[in-house]
Amino acid sequence: MRLVRWSAVLASVLLTGCVFSSGREAPRKPPAVRERGSRPVTLLRPTPKETQQCFADLSREEVRFSPLPDRDFGGGCEVLGAVQLIDVGVPITNLKSMRCPLARSFIGWLRFAVAPAAKQILGSELVRVESFGTYSCRAIVGGASNRLSEHGLGNAVDIGGFVLADGRKIRVLGGWKSDDAQVRDFFKVIHRSACKRFKTVLSPDYNAAHYNHLHLDMGRGPFCA
Repeated sequence: MRLVRWSAVLASVLLTGCVFSSGREAPRKPPAVRERGSRPVTLLRPTPKETQQCFADLSREEVRFSPLPDRDFGGGCEVLGAVQLIDVGVPITNLKSMRCPLARSFIGWLRFAVAPAAKQILGSELVRVESFGTYSCRAIVGGASNRLSEHGLGNAVDIGGFVLADGRKIRVLGGWKSDDAQVRDFFKVIHRSACKRFKTVLSPDYNAAHYNHLHLDMGRGPFCA
């Protein structure tokens, strides 16, 4: 019986995958690379139409946010077309600036995958999302190369867990391979939905560096692990 119910939830979540889908942005000529650790520079240039459309999408979905100026932090780290999310309907911890297309996909995932799965599989409302943050000027953690992480572009968010109305804390650490089948089912559903919405999704199954969180980004892809 539980398998049938889980299958119904999964089908419902995946059918919403087209909601908040992001359009492809036209490639831009990269700016000259400044030394990492340089003082941040505000880049004064027109807002691309893709970013304006993204802002409009967020407004249409009644998301409260603040558009942020483009910033160059040096060392290839920059955040373009970014927003600071203020109110998406549920509190999110440690959330800094993030590129608008990432924010759009992230909000769609929370509203149409995570929240319904929490209610239908775990039997309680989602009341808080625990994030490990977005922007961080650094290389990929656990990677063989020194390639800049999507976090260095404000184009990635790491999610550590969720808090439910009944007080339960459903965290990736301990929950990903939980003895509780419902918790495992919950993570399976939201992971599969994330793979439909983001370019790259990394879970504890990918490598040891992701043992306690889900990495979601809009960079290269598609890649889901």
